[in-house]
Amino acid sequence: MSDEEESLFTENKAREQIREELKHMSFENLQKLKEKLGTKVYNETLFGKKNKKKTEKIKFKRENKNRPREISAKKPIPIKYEEMTRVKEIISRDPRFDSLCGTFNEKAFKNSYAFINKLRENDLKTLQKELKETTDLKAIKKIKYLIQRLENQLREERKKKEKEEKKWLEKKELLESVKRGEKPVFKKKCN
Repeated sequence: MSDEEESLFTENKAREQIREELKHMSFENLQKLKEKLGTKVYNETLFGKKNKKKTEKIKFKRENKNRPREISAKKPIPIKYEEMTRVKEIISRDPRFDSLCGTFNEKAFKNSYAFINKLRENDLKTLQKELKETTDLKAIKKIKYLIQRLENQLREERKKKEKEEKKWLEKKELLESVKRGEKPVFKKKCN
């Protein structure tokens, strides 16, 4: 054993003996002993010296006052720095499903965007003219694809319009039959 280990061993033995003696003392006598020795000495004899590492604030010197301070990477970052660097999450909202944007009114939507069909028809005419003038095979293929797409969109729009007109006429006939005093006849979905 080295000298340090021996001294620690003897200190621990002495501390154990002191503890055994203090176990049999009354609380009043322990308080008097503590007052006589002092709290610091009393605690050192019972529990041993505590190796307190003083957390000194290291003042970093800089060449220029405008430069940032260098902080050791081993030290944890204080909370205030984390809060400053935290970025708020941007929550994207989809207006189709968001109640803040109101409810969907199909009639109003169609009235507002009725001009789009006219634009599509104009685009279709310009693309057909372009198709006649071009000679490049890749460009022709691309133009044909765009023409087909626009025709499909216009066709679907016409179908929807016809379907709505048919429904509107059926409702009108139903209301007229009710006004005449006849029983209303509702058509089945299969018809």
